[in-house]
Amino acid sequence: ADWPDDIKQAMQVKSFIVEGGNEFDGREISPLDEDKIHEIAGWIRDNEMESAAVVAVFSPVSDEHEKRTMQILKEELGQAFPVTISSEIGSVGLLERENAAILNAALVRVARTTAESFTKALERENITDVAVYLGQNDGTLMSVDYAKRYPILTIACGPTNSIRGASFLTEKKDAFVVDVGGTTTDVGVLSNGFPRESMIAVEIGDIRTNFRMPDLVSIGLGGGTLVKVQPDGTVEIGPESVGYRVTEEALCFGGSTLTATDIVVALGKAPGVGDPAKVAHLDPALLGQAYGKMKTMVETCIDEMKTSSGDVEVILVGGGSILVPHELEGASEVLLPEHFGVANAIGSASAQVSGQIEKVFSLENTTREAALQEAKELAVEEAISAGAAPESVEIIDIEYVPLAYLGSAVRIRVKAVGNLIA
Repeated sequence: ADWPDDIKQAMQVKSFIVEGGNEFDGREISPLDEDKIHEIAGWIRDNEMESAAVVAVFSPVSDEHEKRTMQILKEELGQAFPVTISSEIGSVGLLERENAAILNAALVRVARTTAESFTKALERENITDVAVYLGQNDGTLMSVDYAKRYPILTIACGPTNSIRGASFLTEKKDAFVVDVGGTTTDVGVLSNGFPRESMIAVEIGDIRTNFRMPDLVSIGLGGGTLVKVQPDGTVEIGPESVGYRVTEEALCFGGSTLTATDIVVALGKAPGVGDPAKVAHLDPALLGQAYGKMKTMVETCIDEMKTSSGDVEVILVGGGSILVPHELEGASEVLLPEHFGVANAIGSASAQVSGQIEKVFSLENTTREAALQEAKELAVEEAISAGAAPESVEIIDIEYVPLAYLGSAVRIRVKAVGNLIA
């Protein structure tokens, strides 16, 4: 109901309401209406729909009705028919979880096309006896089959690869990472060697969701960002950018567009980039004002990501990080590691495989220890199904949160990580 009109028009979504669902403590609200689901499956077949999303009330507590619905749909439509169940995508919060499940279901076809295209491209190069993995947005990898089921988990995987690469290059486990590319700057946080996860609802294209997403702040500052001088003499930075065309359109490369790269080249802060003679005519006052604004933009991003007022270690990565000074307000140290320009690729190449679950347990029928153990086992199973070698999987993060006003209910989030299967 609250989706932007342009996205609603671009997607054909038909919804059905079926009796069923559970209370917050797992008690069944009403029996699942299986006859209705068989009827819906017939409608899906007749109308040649691409996929289905199944969302049940409090399914993070009990997913029995969602799984049974998926079973019926696959019996009717074939085992290959893609069905997304919301308990595997989002957390507690019905509308946000529903949105995430629908978006995942809408991405299935393009995910299959993308994954199969990668495989075919490798086959054309006679690379066949290999496993193919895709990046996911917690800085780890997932198998092709896993990616086809959960394509939504690839959203924002680019910056998280850079964050993991920054950790690899500096051997730092905890730091702020500033990743500057051609069009944007992404600021994230390394926590125990992995990207910090957002603890609030995330909007994707103005659609509110609650699936796993990295905690990032992005701004329109990159190597190709336009620098504009206003009539009153003030300087405006971006957010427009020439992007990958910077080597053709920027002044220092013989083009006619003033970009952020031109500013640092003219100031002598980017030796070996472009031709300084082509930007020697730029007004020093303009250069100082533009560089100062670029510095402030990055400092503001870092400040927004802080959870305390103290200074933090900052790692610069990405080809556009030549734009950022090595001294920043609020940073105790600014590191520019060797090979900073390819941190993203290094993060991908050195990545592990993860599995994460977030589930609500009622302690009326179980103990805290038993609930934690079950959550750990589920996370390990997720990591293995995503492509991790079973013997290498370990638990790296546990979050245990009692849910206010819901009696003995607790939310447990567990993350497991393992190495790629050799």
